[in-house]
Amino acid sequence: MLHLQSSKHETENKTGHCTKVVRSANMENLRSGYLFPEQATALSTVEGYSGYGDEQGSKALRKRIAEMLYGNMGIKGEEVFVSDGAQCDISRLQMLLGPNVTVAVQDPSFPAYIDSSVIFGRAGDLQGQNGKYERIVYMKCTPDNDFFPDLSITPRTDIIFFCSPNNPTGTAASAAQLRRLVDFATANGSIIVFDSSYAAYISDGSPTSIYQIPGAKQVAIEISSFSKFAGFTGVRLGWTVVPEELSYSNGFPIIKDYDRIVCTCFNGASNIVQAGGLACLSAEGLQAISRVVKSYQENAKILTEAFRGLGMEVYGGQNAPYLWVHFPGSSSWEIFAEIMEKTHIVTIPGRGFGPGGEAYIRVSSFGHRETILEASQRLTNLRTLNIN
Repeated sequence: MLHLQSSKHETENKTGHCTKVVRSANMENLRSGYLFPEQATALSTVEGYSGYGDEQGSKALRKRIAEMLYGNMGIKGEEVFVSDGAQCDISRLQMLLGPNVTVAVQDPSFPAYIDSSVIFGRAGDLQGQNGKYERIVYMKCTPDNDFFPDLSITPRTDIIFFCSPNNPTGTAASAAQLRRLVDFATANGSIIVFDSSYAAYISDGSPTSIYQIPGAKQVAIEISSFSKFAGFTGVRLGWTVVPEELSYSNGFPIIKDYDRIVCTCFNGASNIVQAGGLACLSAEGLQAISRVVKSYQENAKILTEAFRGLGMEVYGGQNAPYLWVHFPGSSSWEIFAEIMEKTHIVTIPGRGFGPGGEAYIRVSSFGHRETILEASQRLTNLRTLNIN
C-alpha cells in the first residue's frame, strides 16, 4: 500500500532548504493514497492490451524525458509526471497549492496563469481602471528592462509564474537573469512555476530549463509540452517536473502531494499518444523535430522583415515562434482590427495578455511556408498602417 504520511507531525525534507509556502490543509485532510493506484492490479497481460496506464505516465516515457531533456541536470524519471498538456497542468498545480497562496505573473503573460488564479479564488477583484486583479502581482516586462522584471521592487509572493521563452513576447531569459530569479525565490521562500514549452526554439544559448541554474530544484516546478515543438496541439501531451528536493514550509515533499493530485484527478495520457512521445524523443524523431522547428524559425524571420518594412519595432522571433510587434500609442485591438480589415491576416491583440500588452500584437510563425510568404506579401503591399 502506498501511504502519504501527514506532515502535521513530521517532516521529510533532507535538503536543508524549505520554501515558505504552507501545505494546503485540504491536502493534509486526505486519507492515504488514492484507491486504484494503491491496488496496483494485474488485470493486463504481456500479450494483451495494457488497460489503464500509470497516472504519472509510462515509465519508459518519463525516463526518456529525464534523460533526453534533463540529462545533465540531475532530474530523475520519477520526478517527471506525463500529462495531457501544460495548460492542464497549470490548473492541477493551482489545485495542489491551496486557496490562500499569493501569485506573481509576468506582464504581459499567458492568460492561463491569471485566469486559473481567478478561478481558484486567489486574484481578488478586477480593477477596472488598470485591468489588473488586486491580489495578483504583475511583474512588468518591457523592452526597457529587457523583458525581465525588476525583482528589487517585486513584492514577495508564494508562487511566481515565469515563462521562458515567453509567450507572448517571444523573448528568452538569460542564465544571469534566471540566476537572479532563483536567488529571489530562495531568499523569499517562493516557488517558481517555470513554463519551458518553447525551449526547443532557443538558438542563442539561453537556458532551456530552470534546472540549469544551481539551486533551482529546491525552489522550482517546471511544466512543458510536446505541442509546440512536435505539433501535438490536438493530440495533447506534456509533462511537469516536481523535484524531490522541493518542499513546503514544514519540510513535507511537494512531489508527494502532486502525485496524489495526479492520481485523483487524471487517468493518465493516452497510451497511443505516449508512444508518439517516445518516438519524438528517439534519434530519428529528434531529427524530424529539428527540421520542423527550423522551418518555423525561418517563418519568423520572414514575418519580422515584413513588419520592420512597415517601420515597426519587432521583438522575439529568435528564440520562440512568436513576434511581439510594437505600435506605440495605439490600441492593440485597433491594430488587430486594421490588419484584419486590410490584409485578412489574423494576429492576437496584446491587451489579451494583460495590461502590459497594450500597443502590441502577437504574431505566430506557425504555418506552412506558402501561407507565411503570402502574409508577408500582403503586409509589404500594405506599406503603412494608419493607427493613432
